[in-house]
Amino acid sequence: MGSLIASTRFSVLDRSRTREGRPDGEALRDTVRLAREAERLGYHRFWVSEHHGVPGVAGSAPTVLAAAVAAATTSIRVGTGGVMLPNHQPLVVAEQFGVLESLYPGRIDMGLGRSVGFTDGVRKALGRDKHAAEDFAAQLDELLGWFRGTSPAGVHARPAEGLTVPPFVLAMGEGADIAARAGLPMVIGDLRSGERMRRGIDRYRDRFRPSPWAAEPYVVVSGTIAVAATPEEARRLLLPEAWSMAHSRTHGTFPPLPPAERVESRTMTAKERGFYEEGLAGHVAGTEEQVAHELETVLKETGAQEVLVTTSTYDRAALLDSYRRLAAVTSG
Repeated sequence: MGSLIASTRFSVLDRSRTREGRPDGEALRDTVRLAREAERLGYHRFWVSEHHGVPGVAGSAPTVLAAAVAAATTSIRVGTGGVMLPNHQPLVVAEQFGVLESLYPGRIDMGLGRSVGFTDGVRKALGRDKHAAEDFAAQLDELLGWFRGTSPAGVHARPAEGLTVPPFVLAMGEGADIAARAGLPMVIGDLRSGERMRRGIDRYRDRFRPSPWAAEPYVVVSGTIAVAATPEEARRLLLPEAWSMAHSRTHGTFPPLPPAERVESRTMTAKERGFYEEGLAGHVAGTEEQVAHELETVLKETGAQEVLVTTSTYDRAALLDSYRRLAAVTSG
């Protein structure tokens, strides 16, 4: 194992991806089972995500799912990657994380994003529009104020006020600037967009202002990492997600994951095939030795303190095996 890998934290973000022919509830239970395994394997944190009205994702209520994960584990840090702040009132978000931190003290992370609903219908149902994300910096400041007890409203967030729940900003687009100005740790991805990701990291570090939450920049890079006995098996892990992404970009809806063998036998249009091949490119995938080499390169280029692994696939046994193999790489 390289020296950079040895000094880097590795964590897991599971998006509770649904699978063709399987119920949504199974995806949520799979997430909780994966969290137990991630804890056993020594991963640093386990995060869950927020999606609304997406057929391929069961995780729509991240703080609820985080509570289930925290209840099923004992030591791994648990959080969100992330709660999409424009969809919620900051007071309610503060209260939810205050409850989580009170129940599981010292283990809760508050990952926050600025995305709004995937479609116009979802945004309407949430009572939001595309412009809601423009207020993210102000929403973030209000949220942190509830923990500090500095709200001008004369209202107190119970039980959040006075608690310390580490906040992270999921940086997409201008998110790096917002994280830097607020003095918060930043999560940036994905690993495929190397040059763009490095520019965002440089901008974040250049503009970072120390805060009560973080004295210095803290960078988490996120992306798909697939490890298997052969490069071919590792690539096969990527097929279901690549096809679902291609389908979403051509049909406007993100479907459940199909088995790899069904993907291999599908007939695709030229446009679908182009998005599909693009979806397979640039990930960190291969044998333990190959992945270790690629990770050393990524860490050297980014200087990241942590890697957040976001791998999804249809074959749950192969996914668990990938995480076990990656743990062996990262722990020596």
